[in-house]
Amino acid sequence: MKLAVVCAGGPKEEVVNLTKFPVEETVFIGADRGALHLLMEGIVPQEAVGDFDSVSKEEYAKIQSAVKIMDEFLTEKNETDTELAVERALSYQPEQVVLTGVTGGRLDHMAAALQLLYRLQMDHPQISFKICNRQNELTILQPAEHQIIYNESLPYVSFFAFEGTVRGLTLSGFKYETIDETLELGMTRFTSNELATSVSTISFLEGICLMVRSSDA
Repeated sequence: MKLAVVCAGGPKEEVVNLTKFPVEETVFIGADRGALHLLMEGIVPQEAVGDFDSVSKEEYAKIQSAVKIMDEFLTEKNETDTELAVERALSYQPEQVVLTGVTGGRLDHMAAALQLLYRLQMDHPQISFKICNRQNELTILQPAEHQIIYNESLPYVSFFAFEGTVRGLTLSGFKYETIDETLELGMTRFTSNELATSVSTISFLEGICLMVRSSDA
């Protein structure tokens, strides 16, 4: 699987453990200060994108000297740095894109990243998109049956309606199973479930669902 990791400039403690990704099989794109986050972990991104307004002159020089492809934009622009970085990541034709460094810090940046995740998944259904930090993994699900593999580092699984009403919701292999349930916008009933088997499934017929996998620490 060809993987692209887009690292944005959020708080460093919010960036997922980058060492878990195989460097040889992963395309790394740094968005603004995210390029510095990557370099600090010993990873040289293939590209660095953004207005670089969140780095000092010395930090910018470090990025410029290490990264071969720099794409710099004006601060006043229609797209966020993360969105521009994702566009570059998609040019590598990945099968999966992970966004990190987009949580914590400013809530407007987090909200923008979640909306971007939704739009990307709708526009590119053949690609898997995720937002990840050290405690959480967010995914947008469309109507279908989806397999969820047990991950001991993310034991809790929550489901929320993200667009419209989620109808025909069935959870199999979970601690709390359901059959043909309805999940409406604003409902919190399906929060903090747990997988009871090595592979569980969620299926539904209508709506768009946000899945959040998380841990306490």
